[in-house]
Parts: sequence; structure tokens; C-alpha cells
Amino acid sequence: MNIRILITLLFGVTLFCSCQPKQLPVNSLAERVTEGTSKDRILFRMTPEKDDVSKDYFEITAEDGKVLIVGNSDLSLATGLNWYLKYVAGIHLSWNNPSQKLPEVLPLPTGKIRQETAMQNRYYLNYCTYSYSMAFWDWERWEKEIDWMALHGINMPLSITGMEVVWYNLLKRVGYTTEEINEFISGPAFMAWWQMNNLEGWGGPNPDSWYQQQEALQKKIVSRMRELGIEPVFPGYAGMVPRNIGEKLGYQIADPGTWCGFPRPAFLSSEDEHFDSFAAMYYEELEKLYGKAKYYSMDPFHEGGNTEGVDLAKAGTSIMKAMKKANPEAVWVIQAWQVNPRPAMIDVLNAGDMLVLDLYSEKRPQWGDSDSMWYREKGFGKHDWLYCMLLNFGGNVGLHGRMNQLVNGYYDACTHANGKTLRGVGATPEGIENNPVMFELLYELPWRAERFSPDTWLRGYLKARYGSELSPEVMEAWRALEHTVYNAPKNSPGEGTLESLLCARPGFHLDRTSTWGYSKLFYSPDSTSKAADLMLSVAEQYKGNNNFEYDLVDIVRQSNADKGNALLDEISQSYDRKDKENFRKQTQQFLELILSQDSLLSTRKEFSVSSWLTAARSLGNTDAEKKLYEWNASALITVWGDSIASNQGGLHDYSHREWSGLLKDLYYLRWKTFFEQKQRELDGKLGESAEEPINFYGMEKAWAEKNKTADSSDHKLQNVIETAKSVYRTAIEAK
Repeated sequence: MNIRILITLLFGVTLFCSCQPKQLPVNSLAERVTEGTSKDRILFRMTPEKDDVSKDYFEITAEDGKVLIVGNSDLSLATGLNWYLKYVAGIHLSWNNPSQKLPEVLPLPTGKIRQETAMQNRYYLNYCTYSYSMAFWDWERWEKEIDWMALHGINMPLSITGMEVVWYNLLKRVGYTTEEINEFISGPAFMAWWQMNNLEGWGGPNPDSWYQQQEALQKKIVSRMRELGIEPVFPGYAGMVPRNIGEKLGYQIADPGTWCGFPRPAFLSSEDEHFDSFAAMYYEELEKLYGKAKYYSMDPFHEGGNTEGVDLAKAGTSIMKAMKKANPEAVWVIQAWQVNPRPAMIDVLNAGDMLVLDLYSEKRPQWGDSDSMWYREKGFGKHDWLYCMLLNFGGNVGLHGRMNQLVNGYYDACTHANGKTLRGVGATPEGIENNPVMFELLYELPWRAERFSPDTWLRGYLKARYGSELSPEVMEAWRALEHTVYNAPKNSPGEGTLESLLCARPGFHLDRTSTWGYSKLFYSPDSTSKAADLMLSVAEQYKGNNNFEYDLVDIVRQSNADKGNALLDEISQSYDRKDKENFRKQTQQFLELILSQDSLLSTRKEFSVSSWLTAARSLGNTDAEKKLYEWNASALITVWGDSIASNQGGLHDYSHREWSGLLKDLYYLRWKTFFEQKQRELDGKLGESAEEPINFYGMEKAWAEKNKTADSSDHKLQNVIETAKSVYRTAIEAK
């Protein structure tokens, strides 16, 4: 080809391309979540807010037969897209259903829809979430989650993937060997508690491939977040060092004590000459890998860390100074949990330099609610703060929330004297992929200027969730849930959902499954049974509807769990009366209920232990790596730690999961072994000496250590509706 012609053609192409409108990142997001069906049908236009630049906004209108979404940023446009999908198109994107095709005829808004917010900060995630839900995610799963964040207006998620690489490089730099580093850094499922200064090394050692894999993954995550206008919140440096650094390098350290039986990492004294240089190296290594951050998360003395001998004011000043040296514009993000943040540590810091997460605002707020057991009269003083919903503990399965408290608490906070420093909302759950209704409710709060009724809001949510006009039965079912499981008393005992005793270490008169949980119903089990019955009565109308079938399984599961809790009370009473025949009958019913629950949950991958274990194994490159990751995943949801941490530290079953495979292969075995022993006792067949106590820890440890890739936890999917009906009938007939 003639060189002159070639140059002319290239120039023409360049000129043509330069004249085309720039493709916004939200366009690619829209195509991903609508399976490519939004292209040229939903238009996006970025326009700054003229009247008040401190506000985010979006507008939804129709233009030339297409949907037009206008907003001041990619994130506002993504939020507008989600609003359109929910409230115009009747499409709800959720963890169980992260993408859907648009209908052939695109619904258009009848008028302009405009939403705006002055709440500039929308936070997401908890350190624990990364272990209880995200420990074994790959890029495919992460890409979906980042899209979900953008659709919900989240602009500052905690981002701790790959932080072990920062520490690996840092400790290499100061003279640690790979073996020594792996004695400090935890295994994949326990990174959250290592990063929160709670433990060292548990679950490791990690192979070199883990660090390489996580570094590459985090770089993808951070790149996509920043592309969409999401600012990742990185862990900053707050003083954590290996316990042996004093003897190895001569650093002056304080011993923070233990956490649930685990020795904590040491705390590098701010008085030590090495504090500033060590912190500087940390931020240097962090920036080399993942760039500079606007926000850094730090929580020294988490959950009872010993502060004896620590000058809290000096510690706070030193931590802030080190962060500001790394980035003068950075903000310290800190959790309000139990006695933290310590007033002595934060009172000396300047306003605007700190953002406090009021971690449990829907139950134990610290912002200034005088009815709260964690009440702080002045809230967080001069510091900015976020109204946060914790909701879930341990990744436990269960319908749970406080709709009225969440909504009214937020608007009460906005109008309170301490609300002048309120800057937004956040979700801080220990586990996700549950109770989607509560997350939708939370992240709409900043975009709704006026207080509203959750009761009214729920109808709109359900129309979007199920994509059609609601049958009266579905609405009635959800009303029953709204006023029971989703209206938990503010000061109810325990944490998170009411726990299913099907998952508990066996015993009589139990009131919890995990150490800090609670299982006594504050409502009649007839309420959840009614909801299940109503949903089943119209299930055929919604056959094939992903969201409906997910909710159906979850609601029937809750009804069965509630029946199990009530049945165990009856079993305990029969044992007390030495009523061996009723005991025999009732315990058989309880065991059958566990197996029925297992069958029900096997119809959905979201409620299957095999999904969790498969994800863990898939990250391994060798058989040894696959085995290590599977053990991490298995141990976390059963024994959690060694025998001391599990039994004496109270961690066993903290992360219990009402999942198929786990119910059948472990929980059923525990209860069957226990009931058979007690039946022999009632039947007078124990002989002259009593039987040895059952070693439940040994059973749990054995399950965690065995290869489960080919056992019964590898379930086969069944017909959802028919299985739900069958399981529900069985539970009813058992009563």
C-alpha cells in the first residue's frame, strides 16, 4: 500500500475517533448488568450540579424513545440506573441475581425523576466481611460486587485484599525471612482478624502463589473501583508488629494481651524511635502496590486490646502524623465499636481528619441516642461520622433486620444536635449475600430527603424484586415478616439474626448457637410459618423467577428453623420428665427436620456449603494448596480456631451456616450422637458407669480436616418450588 494513502487513512480514522463522544465507564457497567441489552437504549449524560456542588444527584427522563439518565458523576449515573431498573423497569439486581436482560419494550418514565443527596460518604464492608464472605472470591465474583457497589451509590468501600503482600514486602525489607513472615501473616480465611490485630499466623503458612494471586487481584479491584469513581479505603498503619520484633530487631513494644485465646500481635510504642520510620515504610510499600489512598482504616486496641502503659493521646497523634506524611489530604476512618474509639486518643485530633463509623447504629448507636446501651452524650464530638448498619454476624443465615429502627434512627440522627457532623451512611456487616431488603433500604436513605414509612416503601421494593404486580398473598407474607423478623427489638439479647438451633452444639434448654448469639424467638413461630404458607400458595405464578425462588427458600428455611427451636424446648422438657417415648418421637422429628432443611437448601447454590468449599479449592494451583484453602474455609465455619480458641475462647460455631451439606454431614451427626446417648440413658441402658462426654470439638475438627469434594455436600439441584412444598408439608405434619 502507498505510504501516503496509508497515512491519509490513519489520519481519517484518528479524526473520526476524536469526534466521537467519550464512552463513560457507566456504559460498560450498564451493559454488564443488563447482559448487553442496554446499549443504545439507556443513555447517560454527565452534567455537574450547578446550584450546589456539594450535592450528588441524578435525573431520569425519556428522550426520543430512550431512557436518559443525567448525573454529576459516574457513580451518580450508576445509582440512577439502579433507581430506573427498580422503580420504572421493575428489575431488582441482587447478589442472587446480579444481572438481567431488559424487556424488549423498554419502560419509560412518565415524568422527570430526580433524587439528590448532600450525604457525600456511602461506606461499605467490615474487616470480617472479607473473611466470612469474600475470602475466596476471584475476579469474576469481584467484578459483580463492584458493579453492585456502584449501583447502590457506594463510594468508599473498605479494600483489604492483597494487604498481606504489603506486609510481606515490608517485613522482608527489615530482615524477616519468608518462614518468619508466614508465622506472622494468617491463612486466607483469617486475614480479617490478623489485620485487626487479633491474632498471628493462624491458618497458614501461605504459599508464594497466594501472595502473587492476591496482588494481581487487588490491582484489578482497585483499578475498576477508581474507574467508576469509588475510593478504596486501605488499612493504614496503627502500630501492629509481630510479637517477636522486640527480640529480633530491638523495637520497644507493648503486649496487647490475647483475643479469644489467640496471642495478639504486638503494638509498637509511639515512643519508640522506629515508629515513624516503620510506618513510613508501610505506606511506601502500600503505595508502590496499590497507589495512594484518600482514606485509611485503623482500629488500634480492637475488642479489648490492652492499653496499659500506652499514652493514648500520643498514640493517636503519631498514627495521624504518619498517615498525613503519606498523604496530607488523607482521612483516618475508625470504627465505633464497644469502647472504641477511645476519647483520649481522638480528642486531640483535628476536625476533618477523622471519619467515625458508628458501626451498629441500628441497635447500639453511639452518635447520641440516649436509649442506646452504648450511648455517648456528645457522640464523636467534632469528628465527622457515618450512620451504619451492621446487621449480620459471622455470616450466619437468617432473616433479620430492624426496618423501623434503621429508618427512624437515621432521620433522628439527621435532626439531632450531633447530626451536624453526620456525613452519610454505611453497611458494615460481618457477612453479606443475605437479607437484600435491608441493604436496599439502607442505601436509599441518603437519597430520600424526607422521613418515610418502611411499610409503604416495602411495596415498591417487592414490585421491583419480583418484576410484576404483587399478588395479595405475597404482600401479606412480607407484612408478616416486616412486623416480626424485620422488626427485631432494639435492645434484644444477642447479635444479629435469631440463631437456628439445628446448627448448635447439642444440649438441652439452649438459648443460642454461638457464644454471643441468641435463639429465643421474640415472635410466634406461626408468623414465619404464615409467610411461608402464603408464598407457597402462589409460588406457581412466580415459577422461574430467580428472586422469588430465592426468597421462597429463605422464608421456608426460616419457618423450619423456628419450628426446630420450639421443638428443642419440647425435647428438653420430655428429657426433664424422663418421658422416654415422647423423647424418642420428638428427637426423631428434630433429626428429620435437619435432613429436610438440608434438602430444601440444596435447591439453591447460595445455601450450599459446596459452593463455599469449591470456591476455596479453585484458588489453589496444587493439591496441597487446594487442601490448605479448603481447610481454611471449613475451619472458619466450624471450630474456627484451635481447641483453646474454639472451646475456651468461645469461637466454635460463631460462623455456623444453615447450609446444605453442613446440616447433613455435621450438624445432623452431632445431634444424632447426642440424642442416641440420652435415649440410652432414659432407657436405662448406660450400664453401671455413665458414658464419656461426647467430644464435639473432635467431630467438628474431623469434618474440617476431611476432603469433602466428593461427599454428600456436593449436592444436586432440585425443583425449588416442589421441594419447598414437600419440606414445608413435612414440617407441618411433624407437629
